[in-house]
Amino acid sequence: MSSASPLLLETISIVSGKVENIIYHNRRLNRSRKELHGMDNEINLLDLISPPDSARYRCRVIYGRDIESVEYIPYTPREIGRIAVVDSDIEYRYKYADRTKLDSLLLPHMDYDDLLIVRDGLITDTTIANVAFSKDGRWYTPKTPLLEGTTRQRLLDNGFLSTHDINKNDISDYEHFAIMNAMIKFKIVNIDCLMVDNSSRQHLNRT
Repeated sequence: MSSASPLLLETISIVSGKVENIIYHNRRLNRSRKELHGMDNEINLLDLISPPDSARYRCRVIYGRDIESVEYIPYTPREIGRIAVVDSDIEYRYKYADRTKLDSLLLPHMDYDDLLIVRDGLITDTTIANVAFSKDGRWYTPKTPLLEGTTRQRLLDNGFLSTHDINKNDISDYEHFAIMNAMIKFKIVNIDCLMVDNSSRQHLNRT
């Protein structure tokens, strides 16, 4: 039975039949169901996923109160080149299946591959990934992201990442920049610069 509320999404990486990071996907799915729908019965996605046993797939789970659909899409990495840094008051606490609000931010910036979204002067996420910046050998992720991603949470839990308020004006203080999500994992982005306000450039040294 379909939910009247906006549907949510989990995107899960599957490699050669192995479902990755499932503990964190289950945790977010069940937390969202409880907060939005008051559902206390927990779902284990491993009971519902029957992945292909070869290659790499993006498993797309749509849900509301209950699971609506599960599909498997061959994964092709997305190339990220230029990223525009833009201000927005968008809210995206839950991973909604409907990305209309995020996609609408991209429309005026079609020359860019993605956007790095700033809210109240602080860096949050890109439209597809959580982010991190490094300084003095440590990686920092924004304390208040748009969405608490599963890869971000895993890297926080294992101590690789720390949270920090990262001001848009302080980007140039950092040495490296990375994006992360379930499919990308953790990737230092090979770009020449982040485009701040579509005009001034903040150069980041990368390896």
